[in-house]
Amino acid sequence: MNVTMLLADAAQVADGKLYILGGGWSVTGPDPVPSAVALKVSVDWHEFNEQHHWELFLEDADGQLVHFDTPDGLQSIEVRGDFTAGAPEGVPVGTPVDVPIAVNFGPIPLVPGARYTWRMVVDGESLPGGTVSFTTRPAIEEPQEQ
Repeated sequence: MNVTMLLADAAQVADGKLYILGGGWSVTGPDPVPSAVALKVSVDWHEFNEQHHWELFLEDADGQLVHFDTPDGLQSIEVRGDFTAGAPEGVPVGTPVDVPIAVNFGPIPLVPGARYTWRMVVDGESLPGGTVSFTTRPAIEEPQEQ
């Protein structure tokens, strides 16, 4: 199994395909804006018809989970889900199958001028292609009135 990840303004899954709007960026901000992580998990033949659990985490440049203050206390951004893949009719034996996943976020208040990474884990394992990194632009300094 391996993963392809792409940052986008928005993404959705329909009819087994990823639909991506504003995809392929690696710099954002400094102001918070909506964003998405578009994922394509390539599932190998021997992994078909099994339930797989995935997790997506936002990490800082040091590989630590990014935390935010919420009414419920300090929280990290973590998304989880499950998928199962099977062989479509007529596909030759041994052909991997792609599972599309789209995760959309509202504006996230990230620190300007910092580096971040989304990390995906499937069944507790980091997979090839399972990270995508981005940078926030530095804050814009407002001109001082004299």
